[in-house]
Amino acid sequence: MSAVPDLLDFDELLTDDERAVRDRVRGFVDARVRPFIADWYERALFPTELVPELAELGVLGMHLRGYGCPGRSAVEYGLAAMELEAGDSGLRTFVSVQGSLAMSAIHTYGSEAQKKRWLPRMAAGAAIGCFGLTEPDSGSDPAGMTTFARKEGDAWILDGAKRWIGLASIAQIAVVWAQTDDGVRGFLVPTDSPGFVATPIGPKMSLRASIQCDITLTEVRLPSDALLPQARGLRAPLSCLNEARYGIGWGVIGAARDSYATALAYSQTRMQFDRPIAGFQLTQQKLVDMAVEIEKAQLVALRLGRLKDAGRLQPHQISVAKLSNTRAAIAIAREARTIIGGNGISAEYSPMRHAANLESVRTYEGTDEVHTLVLGAHITGIPAFR
Repeated sequence: MSAVPDLLDFDELLTDDERAVRDRVRGFVDARVRPFIADWYERALFPTELVPELAELGVLGMHLRGYGCPGRSAVEYGLAAMELEAGDSGLRTFVSVQGSLAMSAIHTYGSEAQKKRWLPRMAAGAAIGCFGLTEPDSGSDPAGMTTFARKEGDAWILDGAKRWIGLASIAQIAVVWAQTDDGVRGFLVPTDSPGFVATPIGPKMSLRASIQCDITLTEVRLPSDALLPQARGLRAPLSCLNEARYGIGWGVIGAARDSYATALAYSQTRMQFDRPIAGFQLTQQKLVDMAVEIEKAQLVALRLGRLKDAGRLQPHQISVAKLSNTRAAIAIAREARTIIGGNGISAEYSPMRHAANLESVRTYEGTDEVHTLVLGAHITGIPAFR
């Protein structure tokens, strides 16, 4: 997609390698996603045929090192997330669930045997993972989860339910978080285990080219080595969420940029009162506001990426990007639709699809309210969650 705003010469802040990664993923999206995404969205279809292609592109577990993972930088991963979400939030969501959630959990908290068994296959797209944390009655407060794992001899028995779990119905392995007598622990659950049932949620008004599921766990029996040995307490799953939130801070810029570019192109060819609507002051104000917000969001995301690559990124800083960039992206997508007018409700144009998707992105991995309170606690020193 042309018409990428670069009012501040953002590209000069990137290395040659970073630009090359971005351009490669952009080319993939242009060739393999843009021509088909409206149809996939209309039919509520996730294109599983893209999974091996995404693996070949090197975006599955992109920021992880070893075990067959690509080992790219945080900035490169962020740029890839931005280009993927310019195609559709559902595509970036797949990469995020696979890499930032499921693979990161195994990479960070798994045993050597678990890493060797699963990570090379997941990086190659030969196995898909999901991440079971959210429950029907426990979203923003994961400490309230009721899924429980009890020890029975050398086995673990899991009972409970999870909701809004991306990819669960097509996954081979689920990272499931459960209460135990020793606090919250993580488990690797093969999805063909007796008692594990994943049911896609539908119909949906958002993230239609994506898969979210309900999971029920009924007396699911696991061997002792299913436990993620290094994961103890809520800090473990929350650290994985921060990996995903970092990618979201970049990804939403892609949805915003694609909305802006679509509106700009339309405004330059749509004639009203004998001139293109791009020549009207109100339209130019909208386009300028969108372009400026995109530039600001890119600078925030790049700052986080540089901090992450230096090993200095803090959770509250991730909340800045998740809150601010997502909020800006939704506003841009909605405003872009207004420039396209009545034609903007057609699937031919992307902004309304992006706006609908971003409502889900705004909610998952922490709502606006949660990230506001994270930042409020950091600023004041007074947690206000309870």
